[in-house]
Amino acid sequence: MTTSTAPLALRTGHVGLSVTDLDRSLPFYSKAFGFETLAEGTSDDRRWAFLGRDGEIVVTLWQQSEGGFATAAAGLHHLSFQVESLADLAATEAVLRELGAEFAHDGVVAHAEGAASGGIFFHDPDGIRLEVYVPSGAEGAPAPAGAEPTCGFF
Repeated sequence: MTTSTAPLALRTGHVGLSVTDLDRSLPFYSKAFGFETLAEGTSDDRRWAFLGRDGEIVVTLWQQSEGGFATAAAGLHHLSFQVESLADLAATEAVLRELGAEFAHDGVVAHAEGAASGGIFFHDPDGIRLEVYVPSGAEGAPAPAGAEPTCGFF
C-alpha cells in the first residue's frame, strides 16, 4: 500500500477574484498595490486581467459576478498583503484614501492585544475584504477585537 504525501515545497500562487466591473476594479488594484497589467482579456463576454509585479502574476480579476462580496457565503474571507515597514503601510493607506476605499478601522490596528503585527483593513469596489499589514512595529496600535484576531470579523 502506498501513502501519498503533500509536496515538500509549496507556496501561494496567484489569487483569483471575481469582480462585477473590470473597468472599476482594474484601476483600483493597479493604483492601490502598484500592480501592472500583465495580460488582459477584452472580449465582451470574457473580461479578465492578470495583475502583478516583475512579470509574476499576483492577482487575477475575472469580470463574472453580478453582486458584491457576501460575507455570509463560503469562500474567500479576505486577501492580505505584507509590506516591509510602517512607512510603506502609511503610503498604502494614503493611496487607498485617495481612491475612496471603505476602511473597517481608522488607521493602523494591531492584529490582537499585545501583537507586534498590525495593518489596515478595507474593502475593494465590490466589497471584497482586503488587508495590508506589517509583521512588526504595530505594538502601540489599538486592537479593536481585543485578544481575538482583528482580521477575523471585519
